[in-house]
Amino acid sequence: MANYRIAPSILSANFAKLGEEITAVIASGADIIHFDVMDNHYVPNLTIGPLVCEAIRPLTKAIIDVHLMVEPVDRIVPDFAKAGANIISFHPEASRHIDRTIGLIKEQGCKAGLVFNPATPLHYLDHVLDKIDLVLIMSVNPGFGGQKFIPEALNKLRAVRARIDACGRDIMLEVDGGVKVDNIAEIARAGADAFVAGSAIFSAGKDSDPHRYDTVVGALRAELAKV
Repeated sequence: MANYRIAPSILSANFAKLGEEITAVIASGADIIHFDVMDNHYVPNLTIGPLVCEAIRPLTKAIIDVHLMVEPVDRIVPDFAKAGANIISFHPEASRHIDRTIGLIKEQGCKAGLVFNPATPLHYLDHVLDKIDLVLIMSVNPGFGGQKFIPEALNKLRAVRARIDACGRDIMLEVDGGVKVDNIAEIARAGADAFVAGSAIFSAGKDSDPHRYDTVVGALRAELAKV
């Protein structure tokens, strides 16, 4: 079976108890903490910055995957690297020089990822696939949690999976938006191996026990085992 990784997005967590939420979700079997950074400029929402990343870094040894939805992007990259990010990904539209931004992320000691919105073409990969460590396909329009999965993202995932397999490099293919128990297997079959899930995990936990997410993470794992 592929090395599937579940990445809860703290955008949907209880921020009054963020440390407890992160500890609980990792203990329940999640692999990656996904960090959605929005600037109310590139996307119509305002979320969290490097200080929050710095605060949660001592709480877990799990990978912190920072998704920058900010423009311009280069200014904030060193701050998140210093705060403890392991992976930093950005949108090509938010950088005037994509190759330079990738280089900046690598210089800071982090892995670099490129993010594609639903209507963003994949041709940017033609020139940087040999340098990045992650491709993130947005299956919703960025800005808000709780949106429905856009089915066309499956075709995009298949196309990126073909590119990754052809290049022979170890590149994570992540999907973000509307991922839940009843569609994660289909998404995995399209080629994804990392799955960002926000409301599907944190809302389910709050409905029962706010500090335990074993049931929903286990259900996601069970679906992935069918692939």
